[in-house]
Amino acid sequence: MTTSDSINEIAGALAKAQAEMGGAKKDAANPFFKSKYADLASVREAVNGPLSKHGIAVIQSPSAEGAVVSVVTLLAHSSGQWMRGEAKCTAKDDSPQSVGSATTYLRRYALQSFAGIAPEDDDAEAAQGRGNGQKAHNLPVLPPQMVTVPKGYEDWLDDMGAVAEEGTERLEKAWKASKAEYRQHLTSTNPKVWEAMKGRAAKVREQVTQ
Repeated sequence: MTTSDSINEIAGALAKAQAEMGGAKKDAANPFFKSKYADLASVREAVNGPLSKHGIAVIQSPSAEGAVVSVVTLLAHSSGQWMRGEAKCTAKDDSPQSVGSATTYLRRYALQSFAGIAPEDDDAEAAQGRGNGQKAHNLPVLPPQMVTVPKGYEDWLDDMGAVAEEGTERLEKAWKASKAEYRQHLTSTNPKVWEAMKGRAAKVREQVTQ
């Protein structure tokens, strides 16, 4: 991350804005994992009002070189102070669809990270007896410069999802044989996907033993 020489004004404004932000609603469906996530529109809805109220504008500039996609996110304050970070990832291929999806992915995670918010987690909160719709304000999120998707990660994730349908033993074996960078990226950016995989694998094992 890079910043203007002084950030006292923008830091103070960002702190006030964050205090007014709620969680981003998980209203987009992931058909593969049969779950929902907060899409870019939901994240923008959660942060734009408070940021604008306190004089902070968000500018996101995407670019691509082949399948390598990057997004520079700039928070600019009315005082002239600013914060900037760049996020990069490698798309599945260099088609417009893949590059567009990767760009949206980076914009979403960079904006969440700068704003310091996490999605509302209705299901998990309810399952753990903490009420419905509580907002997960304090969950850690990676800073924008760390959101880099390893090459081949998306294909690996698809394969792991398929392996989960074969039971816990098979999933654990595949996990141990996987690249460390893939495992680290999954557990640091979306640990609930990994928990969901283990949950499905456990159900398969239960069905087999019944």
